[in-house]
Amino acid sequence: MAGRDLAGAVTPTEVSRHGDGDGPRIAVIDTGIKASMVRELVARGARVSLHPCRSSAGELLAENPDAIFLANGPGDPAALSYIVETVRELVGKKPVWGICLGHQLLCRAVGLETFKLPFGHRGANHPVKDLQTGRVEITSQNHGFAALGPQGERTIAHDEPVRWETDFGGASLSHVNLYDRTVEGLELLDVPGGTVQYHPEAGPGPHDSRYLLDRFLELVAAA
Repeated sequence: MAGRDLAGAVTPTEVSRHGDGDGPRIAVIDTGIKASMVRELVARGARVSLHPCRSSAGELLAENPDAIFLANGPGDPAALSYIVETVRELVGKKPVWGICLGHQLLCRAVGLETFKLPFGHRGANHPVKDLQTGRVEITSQNHGFAALGPQGERTIAHDEPVRWETDFGGASLSHVNLYDRTVEGLELLDVPGGTVQYHPEAGPGPHDSRYLLDRFLELVAAA
């Protein structure tokens, strides 16, 4: 797939397209997306285009996508300021949803801070609580950074949808890690968008969180 080189070796004109249905058109900033995520989106009828990570906001918007998807991938989000600036130009213009590294990039794009975890979240056994439903999911995770809470705290004390004030309006905590109480997801309240810190398609499993892909596409349809 095009767009895997964080150093920018792939030119912005090389775009990989997947799915030929009549569902929503999703433009992905490809920082290392897994094939399993593409398959899950296409299986839900989405038309997915993978854009190199150095693509500009104008290049992403040129195909008039219904939404922007920020993929997983390696690295420190603070070192990817060029992607953060691109995302800032997209927020509010199109629904933006991010997973894993994409979660961290969207957080930084709306003015929130990230920090390095002492050991990272690795493996397929992390319990996360969805604050919208109260359900606890067992999730697949592989990252070393997390977002700070509304007052700069590294952990969230209670299972409540605490709120941030961002550069694009309010945001609400949507998911919390039940191991270390770190932020696992948020919802933007004044513009369409949201994140989860983990891998909802879980390739490999567990598959507790695949419903989040349906929630994402419902957000796109309602925008």
